Amino acid sequence: MDVKPTRLKQIKSVAIVSSGNFLEMYDFMVFGYYAPAIAKSFFPTGNEFAGLMLTLMTFGAGFLMRPVGAVVLGAYVDKHGRRKGLMLTLALMAVGTLTIALMPTYQQIGLFAPLLILLGRLIQGLSAGVEVGGVSVYLAEIATPGRKGFYVAWQSASQQVAVVFAALIGFLLNQAMSPEDVTAWGWRIPFVIGCLMVPFLLVIRRFLEETPAFQQRTERPELHEVFKIVAANYSLVLRGMMIAVMTTVFFYMITAYTPTYGSKVLKLTAADGFLVTLCVGLTNFVMLPIMGAVSDRIGRRPLLIGAALVALVSGYPMMNWLVSDPSFGRLLAVQLFFAVVYASYNGAMIVFLTEIMPTHVRTAGFSLAYSLATAIFGGFTPAISTYLIHATNDRAIPGVWLSIAALVGLLAAVTFGSRRGARIAAT
Repeated sequence: MDVKPTRLKQIKSVAIVSSGNFLEMYDFMVFGYYAPAIAKSFFPTGNEFAGLMLTLMTFGAGFLMRPVGAVVLGAYVDKHGRRKGLMLTLALMAVGTLTIALMPTYQQIGLFAPLLILLGRLIQGLSAGVEVGGVSVYLAEIATPGRKGFYVAWQSASQQVAVVFAALIGFLLNQAMSPEDVTAWGWRIPFVIGCLMVPFLLVIRRFLEETPAFQQRTERPELHEVFKIVAANYSLVLRGMMIAVMTTVFFYMITAYTPTYGSKVLKLTAADGFLVTLCVGLTNFVMLPIMGAVSDRIGRRPLLIGAALVALVSGYPMMNWLVSDPSFGRLLAVQLFFAVVYASYNGAMIVFLTEIMPTHVRTAGFSLAYSLATAIFGGFTPAISTYLIHATNDRAIPGVWLSIAALVGLLAAVTFGSRRGARIAAT
């Protein structure tokens, strides 16, 4: 029996597995996009900065659950299969999103409102902890020889569709409604739309087929065995985390934080911020598969090192140029530049991370490394950037945070050595 799926089946599988990844990122994006409105509904401190910081910290808190989801749900995926695990993560994400969409405000139920919003974010984070890893591993295992980078890049590309869709809804919402109505109740509309997509996505994911690589495996580790194996490879996981730092910081800077940065820091219109984010998502969607294919041709490390070097030297200068004369055109130019840098790095990084993890705990190992990077660095990027601007009174200071992330990624890429050597060491 030929275990290789047909090309049509592969295309179908890529589309189905990416659909849930779309919802995961969509839900995370809309929370970041509407942080100022959510702050007024659930964190009315009387101080705009304090309320926004609490909201952005709640946004970041969701990422703290990612390492837990990475290990627990990752072990479930490695034992019971990619298909069953991805169905479970999608269901959990739906519960978290519904909680946020329907939550009464602070004025209506008091302290329960922010606490339950936090709970919704933690459930979303638990689900997202293994979603990226599960999707990436699935795509890596169905990829045709020599095209793994191109296939795996569609995990990130599907997230960009979510960025574009969420930004488009935000743009249209701000065109059709007054700022006061958006702040009062309009921000709930994107969350409701996310909830309405869930039944459709659950149905189409039921048609997802298990990967031949998983079916051929006879060893299915239990949860305690996964903990033991991951612990034994802690050095590999930590270096994997380091190499994922730049991706997570850049992604949340140029997507989730852009509308808030544009309106609150640069004093541009909300529509401007959403339109720039939409263009960023489209650019990433085009560039990510291209750079994944390039990594198949020239190797992962040249792209990782090259993109990290560019990011290291350009972070602050580009942001400083932007804030010297804020405009829609400059914000668009800077964010598109960062988008190309991000896509160049991420197109190689995601597939590289799947390749260096031991096969029998690949989902758990990948997810833990990526989740740690997101929990410690990337997920708190909007909050860190907001605090740094407030503390230094330098509107370009987020560029320094980008350069720090690039330095971490550069050091990791250099210390891993060759891709082949890293993979041999891992297995």
